[in-house]
Amino acid sequence: MAPARLLVITYYWPPSGGAGVQRSLKFVKHLPSCGIEPTVITVDPNKGAYPVLDESLAAEIPAGVRVIRTDTSEPFGSYKKLTGRQQIPYGGFANESKTSLQQRFFKFVRGNVFIPDPRRGWNKHVLQVVSDLIAAGEHFDAVLTSSPPHSSQLIGLELKKRFGLRWLADLRDPWTDIYYYKELNHTPPARWLDAWYERQVLEQADAVLVTSPDTKRLFLGKSPQLSAKKFHVLPNGYDESDFNVPSSPPTDCLLITHTGTITETYHIELFLAACAECARRHPNVPLRLRFVGKVSEEVRRQIAQNGLSGITELLAFVPHHESVTHLLHASVLLMAIPDVVPNFGILPGKVFEYLAANKPIICIGPVGSDADNLLEECGAGRAIPYDAYNAMLDHLETLVAQWLVNPNLDLPALNHARYSRKALTGRLAKLVR
Repeated sequence: MAPARLLVITYYWPPSGGAGVQRSLKFVKHLPSCGIEPTVITVDPNKGAYPVLDESLAAEIPAGVRVIRTDTSEPFGSYKKLTGRQQIPYGGFANESKTSLQQRFFKFVRGNVFIPDPRRGWNKHVLQVVSDLIAAGEHFDAVLTSSPPHSSQLIGLELKKRFGLRWLADLRDPWTDIYYYKELNHTPPARWLDAWYERQVLEQADAVLVTSPDTKRLFLGKSPQLSAKKFHVLPNGYDESDFNVPSSPPTDCLLITHTGTITETYHIELFLAACAECARRHPNVPLRLRFVGKVSEEVRRQIAQNGLSGITELLAFVPHHESVTHLLHASVLLMAIPDVVPNFGILPGKVFEYLAANKPIICIGPVGSDADNLLEECGAGRAIPYDAYNAMLDHLETLVAQWLVNPNLDLPALNHARYSRKALTGRLAKLVR
C-alpha cells in the first residue's frame, strides 16, 4: 500500500527554536513510520524572522523528507531598522513596552494593518510553490497548516478553494481569544475582519486540530455552523527518544527547576515567598531554584526581594536537548500558567516533557484547568492557586520531609504513554487517510 502524501505548511521549522517549532517537527519525524509521506514547506531562514534559534533541532528531521524553503515578504526588517532592535518581538509585538510611544505605534500598526499578523506576506510565496508542484503533476492526499502565525491558515483556506485539497487546520493557540489580543489595539473594522478570517478557517477546514479541550470549546463557540466532530484534541506531547538518558536528581540539595519563559504575568511571587520561608524553617535542607530560559526583570526583582538570589541559578535559553537534561537533573519541576483571561485551556508543550521526566510537579495556576486535570490524571500533582500561599508552603514542607528520607523524589512510572509524540502522530495519521 502506497503511503499517503501530506503537505505540511509551517512557518516555524529548524533552525527556529522555541516551543512553536516542536509540534510540526515531531509530527514530521514520526509520520513516515505511520505510513505518511510528508513534504514540508517553510520559510527560508535567511529571509524569515525567528524569536530564537536552535540549530540542534535540524538533526531530528528524518532523512529523505523533502523540505522546501520559500521567500517571504515581512515588515520585520523595517521594524529592526526603525527601532534599532536586533530581536524581533514575540506574539505580534505583545511583549513590547506599553509605555513607549514608539512601541504603541508599532502595536497599532500590527493590529490594524497586518491582519491576522505581520507574517501574512509569506502566504503568496507558499501558494506559488504549491501551485507549481500541482501543475507539475504532484498529488497530495491532504494539507496541514500549522499556526501561529494564524495567517498560515489562510494558505490552507486558499488551497482548498483552488485545488479542493483535504485540509487539516492545526491551531496551537487560540486566535482572537489569545491572552494578549486586547493589547494590539484593533479598531472595530480590524477586529471584525480578524474574527471573520477566524470563522472562515474554522468553517471551511475539513478538520481542526487543537491542543487542549478548553481551546476546542473556545473555537466551537465561534460559529453555529461548527460541529464538535470537526475538532480533534491532539496535545503537544513528549518524544520518548528525548528521554533515553537516566534521571539523576542531586543528592546534595532539593533542586526546583523551571524551564521556558517566566514573567510577572505568571504570578509566582507568593511561591517565591513560600520558598524563602521554607528555606528559613529548614536550614538543614539546601533548597535551590533554577530557571532555564527567559526570566523577566520583574521576576528577577522578586527573587532578590525574597532573599533568594544566593540559592537561585538563572540560565539563558539553551538548545532543546539541554533543556530536557535540566529536567532529568532536577528534584522537582515548577510550572506556572499565565494569570490571564482565558487561561483554562493553556496547556504548555513542556508539561508533557515534565511528565516524561517522572518528577513531582508544582503547578501555579487555576484549579480545574486543562493543565490541572492533566496533572491529576497522570498522578504528577495538582494546581495551586496564585494566592494560596499557605498551600504552597505546606506543599514545599511535604517535599522537604520526603527529601530528608530519600533525596530522589522521582515518581513511579506515570500514566502518560498516550501523550508520546509517536502515539499522537498515529492519531494524526488516521485523520490524513
